[in-house]
Amino acid sequence: MVGISEKPERPSYKVATYLKEQGYKIIPINPRLTAWKGIPALPSLDALESADIVVVFRNPSAVPEIAEKVRGKCQALWLQPGAENEEAETLFGGFVVKNRCIMQEHKRLVGKR
Repeated sequence: MVGISEKPERPSYKVATYLKEQGYKIIPINPRLTAWKGIPALPSLDALESADIVVVFRNPSAVPEIAEKVRGKCQALWLQPGAENEEAETLFGGFVVKNRCIMQEHKRLVGKR
């Protein structure tokens, strides 16, 4: 989860908490955090070895660099609403989801409200 926040009022915190509660492994990536909810945080994407999905909560201008760094390290790049960037989609070269909240989509698919 790129751009995860330690502030409970932030969308990235809420989404990560929800996914963690659903049993998903969260890898927090934020240079300002040492841990998130007891999970050691990575300072950058350079420290990421692999992931199924990289979920991005960042300014669109930062997303092309993220896409380049995770290319080959993950199966999908999920650009949360507000993180969309066409250049990043091209650079990633794989499966990209954009303008959809992963938490809302999960709830929709499993029938949660």
